[in-house]
Amino acid sequence: MKFGVLQFPGSCDEVDALGAARRVGDAELIWHGERDLKDAEAIVVPGGFSYGDYLRAGAIARFSPAMESVIAFANDGGLVLGICNGFQVLCEARLLPGALLANTNLRFTSRQVDLDVVRCDTAFTRACEPGRRLSIPAKHAWGRYYAEAESLAAMQDSGQVVLRYGPGENFNGSVGDIAGVCNERGNVFGLMPHPEHAVDELVGGSADGLEIFESMRLAVEGVRV
Repeated sequence: MKFGVLQFPGSCDEVDALGAARRVGDAELIWHGERDLKDAEAIVVPGGFSYGDYLRAGAIARFSPAMESVIAFANDGGLVLGICNGFQVLCEARLLPGALLANTNLRFTSRQVDLDVVRCDTAFTRACEPGRRLSIPAKHAWGRYYAEAESLAAMQDSGQVVLRYGPGENFNGSVGDIAGVCNERGNVFGLMPHPEHAVDELVGGSADGLEIFESMRLAVEGVRV
């Protein structure tokens, strides 16, 4: 299968996202000014500081030509993964519910976190065993997930909460310890921690993030687990 990895002015994690995707398939960079998704079968919107985080994190990137194509791709059922700033972009584009606010500690924080897989039957977690806990790094200043109570209740009912921070791991203050959510259709997923930085135990101390990319491959290839 083939991944397309977006690149914006200010992206800083697209290279690692490419490397992670290439461990399970092929991958190609897509510049923010291009509308051609280059026959990608899944899209990754990576982390960084797209357009310098002017106005609001992800607010300008949402209107890029590449994102116009990604929105159409998602609306047609294509798989889209947003990581950190990519999660912010997907929320700004209304492909995912909620918003990412400033960390409660009001600081940029970088640390390894444990994530509980709430659902292992999604297109992004099907390679995970039930009850799986992932060890993945997080690094952000605006990662506090927020949604109104009514929206949270609807998300819970429809199974849109996919990942939660493990006990004592929610340093940013996300409501309900939410670390990753999907849309109602289940083909768009965003999370603040960085699975692309956890694909090799030798350099990252954990290869747990690879399960996210492997899950996407299984979903695209129609493999049931």
